Amino acid sequence: MLKSFVMFLLILGNCFFYHQTMAQKRNHIGYDYISKQYNQEIITGADQINLYLPYLRGKNIGMVINQTSVIGKNKTLSLDTLLSLGIRVKKIFGPEHGFRGNASDGAEIKNDIDAKSGLPVISLYGSKHNKPTTIDLEGLNLLIFDIQDVGVRFYTYLSTLQYVMEACAENNIELMIFDRPNPNGFYVDGPVLDTAYRSFIGLNPIPIVYGLTIAEYASLLNGEGWLKNHVQCKLRIIKLANYTHSKHYKLPVNPSPNLNTEKSILLYPSVCLFEGTVLSLGRGTLYPFLQIGHPALGGKYNFSFSPIAIPGMSDEPPQKNKICFGIDLKEYKLPLQGGINLNWLIELYQAFPDKAHYFNSYFTKLVGNKQLQQQIEEGKSEKEIKASWAQALDGFKAIRNKYLLYP
Repeated sequence: MLKSFVMFLLILGNCFFYHQTMAQKRNHIGYDYISKQYNQEIITGADQINLYLPYLRGKNIGMVINQTSVIGKNKTLSLDTLLSLGIRVKKIFGPEHGFRGNASDGAEIKNDIDAKSGLPVISLYGSKHNKPTTIDLEGLNLLIFDIQDVGVRFYTYLSTLQYVMEACAENNIELMIFDRPNPNGFYVDGPVLDTAYRSFIGLNPIPIVYGLTIAEYASLLNGEGWLKNHVQCKLRIIKLANYTHSKHYKLPVNPSPNLNTEKSILLYPSVCLFEGTVLSLGRGTLYPFLQIGHPALGGKYNFSFSPIAIPGMSDEPPQKNKICFGIDLKEYKLPLQGGINLNWLIELYQAFPDKAHYFNSYFTKLVGNKQLQQQIEEGKSEKEIKASWAQALDGFKAIRNKYLLYP
């Protein structure tokens, strides 16, 4: 009898330990240790409803969201989930490509009413309305930022985050961030932006690939005093569970219309540099960022493609309705360690017959300095170019390390 009772206590103790451990994991207490034990998949901030739902009750809330703001395997919008749970969401704020993520690249987005929820949708892209105004924020107690980033400086959601943080700080409104993984978060590379070339595609002295999640970057903006007038935004971060920067993460939803494959997301830091040239990078095809070319390269390359207008992706793609010859990256095998590839930019410059018109005025803004164009025109190799930005890159890495929430 005594032996049976002891066995019962042991079983009861194991059950208690298991449930306590799982409760700790749900609340991020020691989740690094637990994730090593259970090897569970990454859990986004939005998916951990129990961590933030009690805090939201009774508040008037605005949400900065788009089509990537999903919860669960059914990919339900976080907005719809919160409304179904009785949370008072009053306004939606939409970034580039719109709240539903179906606007073409560069298309101006106007304010609207969401047909499903009936909520006002305030555009934070176009017509110089990139930052919420005091009127936009009137009546709100809390803003939630829940957008999937891709970890590249010139992807505009990063600038939207900064302007939202500034508006919240100036209007004494707390910002809650549902953190999401960075698919390019496993490395840091590229020239650090010269602030003389600040724009909506690059506001701060960070490299093209900066290796931070959106919540880590928000912490950096506060900590380094990079918000306008050095204001401080009150942040409440819902962290990821089971995430490390080296852990592979495949996005459940396309982050924007032209990043429609996992490979295009991983090649984006390198191939988007061609936006600063006269070449096509595949916009106006079903494989944007996976093919690069120009009509003038005919006879030098056999691979060809023809950009056309595709509503919801690209209405006026470069080299529209022309046959472009160049490089096919659809079968390109990505290096495991990550890194920006400059060799395609250099190779096609050398092959291009009209070198004086290879680059356009957008290149300097995209890259964040004048040096890279000059280095390519001077015939510098990728190795030489990367050596020139190594010191500034090391300086940024030291700053980055202060704000890492994950190993």
